[in-house]
Amino acid sequence: MILMKDIIREGHPTLRAKAKEMTFPLSVEDQQLCDDLLEYIVNSQDEELCEKYNLRSGIGLAAPQVNASKRVFALHIPDDEKPLTNFIAINPKIVSHSVEKTYISSGEGCLSVDRDVPGYVPRYSRITIKAYDKEGNEIKKRLKGLPAIAFQHELDHLNGIMFYDHIDENAPYKDIPGAIPFERE
Repeated sequence: MILMKDIIREGHPTLRAKAKEMTFPLSVEDQQLCDDLLEYIVNSQDEELCEKYNLRSGIGLAAPQVNASKRVFALHIPDDEKPLTNFIAINPKIVSHSVEKTYISSGEGCLSVDRDVPGYVPRYSRITIKAYDKEGNEIKKRLKGLPAIAFQHELDHLNGIMFYDHIDENAPYKDIPGAIPFERE
């Protein structure tokens, strides 16, 4: 089970490296990595487990964050109004995106960043993605709202990009033309 001590923090070189493509069939080790990433995210949304194991809550976790430079991440985004977004994305890509942008009005956070970083992080409002599951089956999905934002955040991790790289440090809350803010409950 992944714990907070296993998640590397900003400044670690793996977080700035471009992760390597994974090959199929996955090794036993890579299958376990996929399971562990998803398990952490699911567990981190359970208050009792967070308290018991001192976990920080999250909705996504990428392999580079546990010092594995591989192109895989897990998302687990519960939503009362829409179906649960829960999947492993191996070798993920954005195949198309909206012109319209969005951002989380309260800002983004990251399990690898132990500080608040104020500012808007511009993201595409809607994306069509392609990735593979653990068995090598292609996944194609259209995402919008928080799942689209989270997918882009985790995809950035696979390319050595941190969320705060997108924030204008001279004007962190400057207007993003044509963007519609995403309000998080």
